[in-house]
Amino acid sequence: MNFGIFGEIGNSLKQNKLRTALTGFSISWGIFMLIVLLSAGNGLKNGVTSNFANQDVNKINVWAWRTTIPYKGYAENRRIILDNTDSLLLANSFPEIDKVIPSYDVGYKTYSNGKKNRKASIMAVTTDYLKIENLNLRTGRYFNPLDIKENRKVAIISEKEARFLFPDDMSSVGKYITIEEINYLVIGEYANNRNSWRNSVFIPFSTAKAIYSNTNEIEEFYCTVNGLNTQEANDDFTKKLRQRLNVKKTIHPDDRRAIGIWNQLQDYLQTQGMFSAISTFIWIIGIGTLIAGIVGVSNIMLITVRERTKEFGIRKAIGAKPRSITRLIVIESLIVTGMFGYIGMFFGILISEIANKLLNSGGGDMVVFKDATVDLNIIIAATIVLIIAGVLAGYFPARKAAKIKPIEALRYE
Repeated sequence: MNFGIFGEIGNSLKQNKLRTALTGFSISWGIFMLIVLLSAGNGLKNGVTSNFANQDVNKINVWAWRTTIPYKGYAENRRIILDNTDSLLLANSFPEIDKVIPSYDVGYKTYSNGKKNRKASIMAVTTDYLKIENLNLRTGRYFNPLDIKENRKVAIISEKEARFLFPDDMSSVGKYITIEEINYLVIGEYANNRNSWRNSVFIPFSTAKAIYSNTNEIEEFYCTVNGLNTQEANDDFTKKLRQRLNVKKTIHPDDRRAIGIWNQLQDYLQTQGMFSAISTFIWIIGIGTLIAGIVGVSNIMLITVRERTKEFGIRKAIGAKPRSITRLIVIESLIVTGMFGYIGMFFGILISEIANKLLNSGGGDMVVFKDATVDLNIIIAATIVLIIAGVLAGYFPARKAAKIKPIEALRYE
């Protein structure tokens, strides 16, 4: 390696400081924007994805409403009621369904400990429901088979409400609360996480049915599903599910409001697809900005070659080989591109880290941005892009310089 070449490049850059700085700025800006855009895209994706983290995404909710289209002698606005036979239909007709979990909303009611009152949505559920909702028990336990079998009056309340009702106690487990003059033993407290958008008291499904609605009526089903990994598979499954229930309940095939279906996996896949499109768009914008900088470097190197035409002619006249001139130009281009590229990368990562700390310190119920940084693979990819860009930016001007004939160069003004 001829280290003298670096001295020549250093002298060249010093003689053209302003031009070098302006050229380098375009490269720095391109890399800076690429890093910032990618980190912002990652932060947005991580933030939205984390909102699904506390729930099972392979979940489908099914509920009944009222018909909107007259059908087979039935008038519109007919109330549709789900019951246990529908639960069996879903479980036996669709191999994709793993579990069918009923729930029943008893209503928004007042409950107390005899001294303080609170209002909450009283939800009649099973242990499976609490598990697919990833209810995070802070203390106590879920419902057990005996609670269900014996219709025990037990309840699970939120940690926040437990501290309000029982401020002097470390735990409300073993205490009693009263809901409409019926005493319930508190067996567990759940943590209020980011997604707890409402205050609910959970009681066993069988207990609620015995006390508040002694029928087979079920307000809503939660179904966990397996094997639906694509948007098309989920669309097809949702369509078949609605068709089957519409036939069983004698609902018009085009009535989409009588049976409500919310496919969380479908939403999740749509969200992931949207972020893939955003990521691709960011790469296109970032690479486009970077290419603009590379073109700038290449143009500046062409100007450098033109200004040094006579010098290259003299070099060739005294025996310099074309490849030594090509190497000189390419290395100079590589140094300018790499040096200013890493400056842009440094400030891009710095801004991303600062933004990440500021955004993550806010908290809140819903997360929009989370871990807005770029990973190591992106850094390595950006480094490779810089090297290739530097070589390309210098190669074409270097070819032109290498082809200069000494006699023509000496005549060049």
